[in-house]
Amino acid sequence: MAEGQRWADSVNAWENWADGMASPADRINRPLLDLAGVQSGQHVLDVAAGVGEPSLSLSQMLGDGGSVVASDLVPAMLVALRRRARAHLHPPLPVAADMGALPFADGIFDRALCRFGLMFVPDIIAALAEMRRVLRPGGAAAIAVWGPRADNTLFNRLGMRLEADYGATAVRLLAPLFRFADPAALLAAAGQAGFTSIRHVPLSLLTPARADLPFWLPTLEMAFSPLLSDLTPDARAALHGRIARDFAADADDTERVPVALSVHLLRLGT
Repeated sequence: MAEGQRWADSVNAWENWADGMASPADRINRPLLDLAGVQSGQHVLDVAAGVGEPSLSLSQMLGDGGSVVASDLVPAMLVALRRRARAHLHPPLPVAADMGALPFADGIFDRALCRFGLMFVPDIIAALAEMRRVLRPGGAAAIAVWGPRADNTLFNRLGMRLEADYGATAVRLLAPLFRFADPAALLAAAGQAGFTSIRHVPLSLLTPARADLPFWLPTLEMAFSPLLSDLTPDARAALHGRIARDFAADADDTERVPVALSVHLLRLGT
C-alpha cells in the first residue's frame, strides 16, 4: 500500500481523535518545540502536519509575531486541519506537499518540524535534504520519531495481536513506525543530507492506561485504519474484545504504559 493511500484512509480517525488526544499530544509537542527553540518572529514549516499538530499549538504560541506553514502529502488531512483551525485566532497556512519535493523557495524558514512523519518517506535523505534546502543559514530541523518497539507497550501489544490475527498486513502497517528506533540510522541520514551539529534526545513517558476504558482504541484506529476498514462491525467488535483481554492480562496497578521516542535537532552551519 502506498503511504499516501494509507493516510488518506486514516483521515477520519485522526480528525475524530485529535481533540480527545490533545493532552498526550502536548506531552510530545513540548519537548519537540523546546528542542527546536522556536521564537517569536520566526517562520516555521511543519512537515507531515496531518490534522494539525504541532502546527496549531505552535501558531497560537507565535501569535502575530511569526508564521507557521503546515504541509502534508494528503490533501484530506489539510481539509481536516482547516476545520480544526476555524476556532483559532492564528491558524497555520495549510499547503499540500510531498516532503521529498517541497514547493518552497530556498532558505525561507527558520525552523522545520516533523512529528512522526519522516519514517514513512521512501527516500529519507531526499526528504531531509529538502528540509535543509528551505531553511535559512543557521536554521534547524526538529524531528520526533518512535523509539524501540519493545519500549512502546501500547504499540507492541497491539502489534502482537494484529500480527497474530492478520499476519503480513499488520506487519506492513506497523514496521515503518520503528524505522529509526536506533537513532544512529537517522543521524547518519541527516549527515548525508548536509546537516551539522546534530543532537539526539531520548524520551521516556508514561501514558494513562485505565483498565476500564479502551485506551488503546485511538492508536488502533489511527495507526491501523486500512486494516480496520475491511472488517465487518461484528469482526471489529470481536477484535476489540481480544485486544481488551490482552491488555487486561498484562495490567498492573499503575494504570500507565511506557512510551519511548526520540527527538532529534538537526542544525545548519551559519
